[in-house]
Amino acid sequence: MSLEPINIATLISSTPKNVADFNQTLPLHIANLTCVRAGKSMPFTREQLSAIDKAPIKAPVAVNFMGLITDEQADRKHHGGPLKAVHQLAPATYEKLNAEFGLKVRVGTLGENLTTEAVNGLPEMTESTVCIGDVYQYGGEYGDTATSTDDVDNLQLRIVQPRRPCYKINDQIGQFTKVPNIAAWVSKQGIAGWYFKVVRDGMISADLPVYLIERPYPFATLEKLWQLSNSKEKFNANVIEPWLSIECLEESWKKVLAKKIRGC
Repeated sequence: MSLEPINIATLISSTPKNVADFNQTLPLHIANLTCVRAGKSMPFTREQLSAIDKAPIKAPVAVNFMGLITDEQADRKHHGGPLKAVHQLAPATYEKLNAEFGLKVRVGTLGENLTTEAVNGLPEMTESTVCIGDVYQYGGEYGDTATSTDDVDNLQLRIVQPRRPCYKINDQIGQFTKVPNIAAWVSKQGIAGWYFKVVRDGMISADLPVYLIERPYPFATLEKLWQLSNSKEKFNANVIEPWLSIECLEESWKKVLAKKIRGC
């Protein structure tokens, strides 16, 4: 996903008809978890600590408002907390990164907690298919006409913001090869993944089904958010204001978008 000049009509319009997407009757089984990861704070570059290197978890793990209880963040000012409780990154990010720079960076290197695989002919969870405000449930069973599950222990997470890549991505990959400023490239491409806020505490483990259970803002893909935020253009208020009314969108992103309104 390259951030080319923005076509306003494309930003406002929804996904074309007859294309498999997540804008369907909910709940919708969209993916299965293939891996859950957590990390410990360890010595890192520049005489600092980091938990960016996450290891797969074999057994179910509890998740509360701060994230996986076995996961750590060394820099709590910029990582972790209720609005960055859980991080997901599409495996396609690694495919694009490796192809661009001739690398062999493995999935899990860049600090994500969750990895998923699409099911039922639906697209993968990526920045172009997930939206701010989406709520996902992990585990449970939904029938054709069911709207909820009796198991109240199933974890539910809401997407509240993209991840902003930092220098630690450069340092992490720099352990293997000297490639300048991969973090900036990832940011420009808009493929840094996203953060969840915990809606309901629960347990999580690999192989659980992933259900999209709420999509209040189907226009608000992370791809479009990155495009608007990184654009040098300014836009009519009707393009930006719907984003500012998204209650769950993290405030720093709203500040960036507010400055994009023409006349500001």
